[in-house]
Amino acid sequence: MKIDTLGVQAFVAIADNSSFQLAADSLYLSQTGVTRRLQNLEQYLGVKLIERTTRSVSLTDIGRDFLPQARRLLHELESSLCEIRETGKSQRGNVSIACVPTAGVRFLPRIIQEYSAQYPNNSIKILDHSSADVLNAVMKREAEFGINIAGAYQTEQNDICSSVLLEDKFIFVCRDDHPLANRKQLTWKHLEPHPIISIGQFSGNRPLLDRAFGSDNYLFKSSYEVQRVSTALGLVAEGVGAAVLPSLAILKDAYPRIIKIALNQPQISRTLVLVSRKNAVFSPAAGALYDMIQKMVKLKHAL
Repeated sequence: MKIDTLGVQAFVAIADNSSFQLAADSLYLSQTGVTRRLQNLEQYLGVKLIERTTRSVSLTDIGRDFLPQARRLLHELESSLCEIRETGKSQRGNVSIACVPTAGVRFLPRIIQEYSAQYPNNSIKILDHSSADVLNAVMKREAEFGINIAGAYQTEQNDICSSVLLEDKFIFVCRDDHPLANRKQLTWKHLEPHPIISIGQFSGNRPLLDRAFGSDNYLFKSSYEVQRVSTALGLVAEGVGAAVLPSLAILKDAYPRIIKIALNQPQISRTLVLVSRKNAVFSPAAGALYDMIQKMVKLKHAL
C-alpha cells in the first residue's frame, strides 16, 4: 500500500489555513502544486476531502473525520524522522559487541567508561565468548563487531576484516608461596617439574601455544585442564597449581597473593584484533564505540 504523505500534508495545510494560497505559502509550493497533491490524494482515496468555491474552502464530512487522523499521522512521521536524525547526529542507540573474556577484564572497562560518559543514553551489550563464538556472533549479526584472538580461528578473507589492537604476552602465574614465586623471569624449561593448570582446546589461547611449540608440545607437565582463564586463576589463588595465562587476564589487586612472572625462550604472545563483517555498516552508536577503541589503542601506542 502506497502512503501519500505529500497529499496528506497538503490536505492538512489547506484545512488549517482555509486557503489554497496560504497552504501553498506554508509549504513553499505553488498553489497549483498544492492543488495537484490534494487531487492525487482524493483520487487515491476515491473520496472528496475539500469543497472549494470561488469564495470559500471547507471540509467535507469525510474530510472532517479524517483531519485528526491526518494530523496524527504527520506528527508521528515527523517525530520518527527527528528521532532517527538525532540518533545519527548524537550517535545514540544500543550496541552489541562480542569479545573474548580476557578482553573484558582489563582492556574494555576504561573504554566503556569513557564511552558511557560521552553517550550516557546508550547501552552496551557484551557477548563474552570463546574466540570461535566471537566470530560466529559477528557473522550472524548478533554483534556488530568483536574483539578476538588473531589466528585462533579459521575464516574466509572475503567475509571478515580485522585490524590489530594490541599484543598480549603469555606469562607465568603462581601464588606467592610457589617455589618459583621469587623469580623475576623464567624460561619454559623451568616449568617442567611443577604442576601446571592449562587451558583446554575450547579456548582460543590453546591453539597459539600448540603452534608455538609444534611437535615438541608443551615443555611443562599439564596436571589440570580448564576451559576458562577465570577458572585457572581461581585454582592458582587457592594454591592448586600455577598457570600460563595472557597478561590481560590478570586484574590488578583482584588476587593479592598471585604473582606474575615473565616467560622467555621463547617469548609467546597473542594478538587481539577488532573483527567485523566486510562492508558492514555500523549503527551510529556502534560506529562511535568502534572508533573510540581504535583511537585509544593508537594513543596508547603513541605514548
